[in-house]
Amino acid sequence: MGDVFECEIQARLRDVNLGGHVDNVEAIRVLDEARLLFLRHAPAPLAGDRPGLLRAVPLEVSELVGAQRVDYHAEMRFVAFQPFLVRMWVSHIGGSSFSVASELRVAPDHAPAIVAETTMVLWDNVAGRSWPLTDEVRDDMAAYAGKPVAIRGRPGH
Repeated sequence: MGDVFECEIQARLRDVNLGGHVDNVEAIRVLDEARLLFLRHAPAPLAGDRPGLLRAVPLEVSELVGAQRVDYHAEMRFVAFQPFLVRMWVSHIGGSSFSVASELRVAPDHAPAIVAETTMVLWDNVAGRSWPLTDEVRDDMAAYAGKPVAIRGRPGH
């Protein structure tokens, strides 16, 4: 397995639903925020002027969620000043798309409360079509390559 991106995302009081646990929609928000850091903002062991995994993607190209599969394994409760811990890596590299595998933990010594697999499509906003991954982008992604997470109902899992 290549490098793994790890970050902390602070839980918010508004993430809690009437049942007293973190709402499933807000859990997706946490994963989305972590993915944005991974793709566009986080420092990475890659050369260049821009940070993030997509540092070599032109500015007119954006990433769109093409598909997302999420398995919830444990209840997540709000704990003041205890951030969620997120781990991410690239689990598939295609022609103009790629998949990001995610694990979300409530504490370092806990198993993942959530695992997710998100397929991202790179979209050329000027041309109005998908943008094919360049060799440079593929090389950057390969530095974070790993296996897909185990998703219930997926063949082989």
